[in-house]
Amino acid sequence: MKSLADIAGDLAAGRASSQDLTEAALARIDDGAGEGARAFIKVYHEAALECAKASDQARAHGIVASPLAGIPVSIKDLCDVAGEVTLAGSIVRRDEAPATKDAPAVVRLRAAGAVITGRTNMVEFAMGAPGTNAHYGTPKNAWDRATGRIPGGSSSGAAVSVTDGMAAAALGTDTAGSVRIPAALCGLVGLKPTARRVPTEGIYPLSRTLDSVGPLAPTVACCALVDAVFAGETPPELAPRPLQGLRLAVPKYLVFDDVDDAVAAAFQGALSKLSAAGARITNIDFAELARIPAINRIGGFSTAEAYTLHRAVLDRAGNQYDQNVAARIRSGEVWTAADYIDLIDIRADMMAAADRITAPFDAIVMPTLPVIACAIADVEDGEAWGTMGRLLLRNTLVSNFLDRCALTVPCHDKGDAPVGFTMIGETMGDRRLLEIGLAVEACISPALS
Repeated sequence: MKSLADIAGDLAAGRASSQDLTEAALARIDDGAGEGARAFIKVYHEAALECAKASDQARAHGIVASPLAGIPVSIKDLCDVAGEVTLAGSIVRRDEAPATKDAPAVVRLRAAGAVITGRTNMVEFAMGAPGTNAHYGTPKNAWDRATGRIPGGSSSGAAVSVTDGMAAAALGTDTAGSVRIPAALCGLVGLKPTARRVPTEGIYPLSRTLDSVGPLAPTVACCALVDAVFAGETPPELAPRPLQGLRLAVPKYLVFDDVDDAVAAAFQGALSKLSAAGARITNIDFAELARIPAINRIGGFSTAEAYTLHRAVLDRAGNQYDQNVAARIRSGEVWTAADYIDLIDIRADMMAAADRITAPFDAIVMPTLPVIACAIADVEDGEAWGTMGRLLLRNTLVSNFLDRCALTVPCHDKGDAPVGFTMIGETMGDRRLLEIGLAVEACISPALS
């Protein structure tokens, strides 16, 4: 994988063309020995090549729309594209009316000159963390492909599209970890922005309360660029925050429960590197985190809001759903109006308490996930799928529930199973978090250390 800055430099210097980059990405998608058939639900062969040629012609005349111009990207199958049915990783929506316009995030990618290679596979309706899809297949994680390990979800195809060179960056969505889970399991950087910064219009919803749109890419700087495009902002000129004196808080509760040895070793190794570089690591109680599993005991906002959206379709065509997904959505049936209102109030109280606790620190840090990628075969059973899903979501859900921005960067040693290191910032503190992320990444990430 090359960074977006390196690719843009190659384009600017004439060492590469958008057409060359796009043809290479499409060839990887089409390679029968690769994961393209499982990573993508739809591929834009002709449109992508036409866009690439137009980008090259514009560049030849000195017109470069943005630093993303001419670079292949992928979009998750939740995104509306004018004239196409938004399947959301399902088959039940095949007869729905096509979208009348592109989602704003897609509009902004096009305006930035990005070349969209296709729509990526995902967990059906984004309702699951392992990354499996019963309808379109499950793309295999690039790490230990011989075993066939989960890519993580729900943005499964998004992650594999980047690791396998089918796109240089990907649009994902994150309701409880769906960007950061596949990023961490696949050795990528993933950003969950403060949800309100990027419009979710035209993105098929899972939870109207928690949904956010974020990038998966090789580096923090790549994610910062793509995030700015999604948000309709000028790409920021970021500078790494000094590690000397950086105040990082490590919660004592919840986030280390059931952590496996590989994750524990990688995370502690990252903390040691950061401490040696001058960061101040403090263990904090943050006992409120221990309340989150109990608060979400019947699925939280996601199941309540997803059931509201899907209940009529489940009644008439529930047999067309992945039954693991259908069961999880149906769990929202038990919610009452009183339960939902209580959850809104509890969330507000938790956010206020978290703001007080974390105010003295620059970021909260934790393992992104408690485990490394398991074999796909290990989650074929419905009960195992659900158990693994809950485990994968546990740490990542924290930032969605608290309405914070969060960033995961790889922290494993080269050659080892990918492990993610999470930094959680303040609400609307995205730029600051990205600058912290640049510094942390340079210190702990295997590709940059």
